[in-house]
Amino acid sequence: TLAEQWKADDMVTGAEAAGPYINFRINRTVLTRSVLQAVHATGSKYGWTNEGAGKRVIVEFSSPNIAKPFHAGHLRSTIIGNFIYKLHKAHGWDAISMNYLGDWGKQYGLLALGFERFGSEEELVADPIKHLFDVYVKVSAAASEEAERIKAMDAEAAAAAGPTIQDQARAYFKSMEDGDESALALWQRFRTLSIEKYKQIYARLGVHFDVYSGESQVGEGMSRAIQMLTDTGLLIEDKGAKLVDLTEHKLDKALVQKSDGTTLYLTRDIGAAIERYEKYNFDKIIYVVSSQQDHHLKQLFKTVELLGLPYADRFEHINYGLVNGMSTRRGTVVFLDDMLHESKEKMHDVMRANEAKYNDVVNPEHIADVLGMSAI
Repeated sequence: TLAEQWKADDMVTGAEAAGPYINFRINRTVLTRSVLQAVHATGSKYGWTNEGAGKRVIVEFSSPNIAKPFHAGHLRSTIIGNFIYKLHKAHGWDAISMNYLGDWGKQYGLLALGFERFGSEEELVADPIKHLFDVYVKVSAAASEEAERIKAMDAEAAAAAGPTIQDQARAYFKSMEDGDESALALWQRFRTLSIEKYKQIYARLGVHFDVYSGESQVGEGMSRAIQMLTDTGLLIEDKGAKLVDLTEHKLDKALVQKSDGTTLYLTRDIGAAIERYEKYNFDKIIYVVSSQQDHHLKQLFKTVELLGLPYADRFEHINYGLVNGMSTRRGTVVFLDDMLHESKEKMHDVMRANEAKYNDVVNPEHIADVLGMSAI
């Protein structure tokens, strides 16, 4: 048997067959000494290898939406992505951690309209993220109520009602894409305030990003993507809109440009992929995004493949489940800041329950914070 053929040594002293398995006997003293000597010799780099030497990987993770709170749903992407990033670094890869912020799209037109209606300069300065979140919830509710009213009208009355909030939001975003300075100035302010708040949260979590990118940062890659899709015959028009027909691959039709000329996620993601490869020459790029985006990323990867790009096989999606019951529009999200604060306080209460031990703890506030974050 295989067990009988095994040659014992100082570490593995023997082997015996147990049905379909082989059980090995380990000299625990030798193993312990070997491991501890290796840990002592290599320190914090114990277990590191050079398997990825000479290779570069981009790990895109976290990626919250600008002007919205960093909530518990973003935490999964952040923790999983940070682990994957560090794992690659530990195996010799030239790893780049990238935060691809959701900082472009019609929702910023909606937020701008909301700020005109419900915004307060004083509250914006005092607590920008909280105030912008409140504004977004209010304007989303107003848009939903308006849609219900219009649905109850006859066609003539609905037409006479004029542009809806959603129509105005689309028009505002179109002005952003067309380079309107006043529209872009307000958007840039929201973006800057949001990034500063995110950085505070990442610092508390001990997470580092090498690159802060975003949909708005995609440049000529978008127009090049549209041109490449046209040149390869992949782009088709439908009522003024442009799309890629992926039904043959069971991925439906993917819209890349609306009839008003504005771009969508897929357009920007194709453009970003092109620009990233040209800038970083990656051997692998990993998207750490929830399972809700499975279909979108399959469309992205298939489109890149059909374009014949030589790096099409270097894309990978790591997904994860959603945190149920949270909606930014409805205002039902659980803020990560609140979760961290509550878990810290609960941990602090547990520590204070034993007064004798508590008095011996150095910096109990910090210890409670670390334990609370670890629990989350």
